[in-house]
Amino acid sequence: MRALASPAQMESVLRAALAAGINHLETAPAYGPAETFLGRALAALGAEGRAPADGWRITSKLLPGCDLETGRRQLRAILGRLDVPRLSTLAVHGLNRPEHLHWATRGPGAELLAWAQGEGLVHQVGFTSHGSNDLIEAALATGRFTACSLHVHLFDQTRLAIARAALAGGIGVLAISPADKGGRLYEPPPELLADCAPFHPLELAYRFLLDQGISTLSLGAEQPGDLAWAAAIAGPRTAGEGSGSRKGEAPSWLSPAQRAALERLAAAGRGRLGSERCGQCRACLPCPNAVPIPELLRLRNLAVGHGMQAFAEERYNLIGRAGHWWEELNAEACGRCGACLPRCPHQLPIPDLLADTHRRLAAAPRRRLWG
Repeated sequence: MRALASPAQMESVLRAALAAGINHLETAPAYGPAETFLGRALAALGAEGRAPADGWRITSKLLPGCDLETGRRQLRAILGRLDVPRLSTLAVHGLNRPEHLHWATRGPGAELLAWAQGEGLVHQVGFTSHGSNDLIEAALATGRFTACSLHVHLFDQTRLAIARAALAGGIGVLAISPADKGGRLYEPPPELLADCAPFHPLELAYRFLLDQGISTLSLGAEQPGDLAWAAAIAGPRTAGEGSGSRKGEAPSWLSPAQRAALERLAAAGRGRLGSERCGQCRACLPCPNAVPIPELLRLRNLAVGHGMQAFAEERYNLIGRAGHWWEELNAEACGRCGACLPRCPHQLPIPDLLADTHRRLAAAPRRRLWG
């Protein structure tokens, strides 16, 4: 998605990925020349006989809404650009609205996915979603998908229960961009660095997800150095001292010291927020004005609790500018009706906190990476 300055840049990232023990590549036609560059890089490594021991797992994605014949052409074009005979996973790219789910399970998308598997062009089908929890759960309940990509992060655990349920049901889960969308953790603020010390916040974020059983993390590498933590973490784990596991248990991705760091991190956030901390229980919903209260107050939690002002501003100022890929209403939509107040178990002054969120985070709009 990001290593797009030249084919040589993509190849350098792919070589670093292979060296780091990575075997899963996720791309999409929507990512500019990514598939073409990746296809060239795969061919270059293949000519040298270099690949993971059991081959590459490759995922690409198709936007919902096309008719069957258009989708067939799009899939064949993907395979051509990547220069591979089949995909490990074909995912619906942005199953964000009910009509997208209908397309994928009862409309032309259902025919397309069935055809792709029947022709042996894809091993499994999945979806990525930036939609509501209810929509994601409905998609998983159809039984049509065996993989999903979700926003589940150390600093956004809202969908963690959904991810665990999917994993328990044999559905693979990919965490979408834990480095970037998970908090711009490649550029952590001083408060966050101090709260996580002696560990880097990005290492803890990766290890947290892996420890939850989510074995596929989208790293969004632009340069080979962006995979340094992946290379460091990929080494073999052993149960026992330093692994965070008790005797007889499966090895943990978190050592006792790392678990203690995560506890200190959470405590530091609670301390800075005090009685104004939103617990993300979602009891305040539904809002009569459709204000996404928990998501807005989560951004406030991060800005105040962990010094993540730049990330919170970035996300807040995308609201209303990214269509169905992100929230559409910001805190200005609050009418101060008070419907949320008796529902909040922590008795938070929600309208006041929403107004404060807007004062803290509203800024001039920025250009999106895509769109």
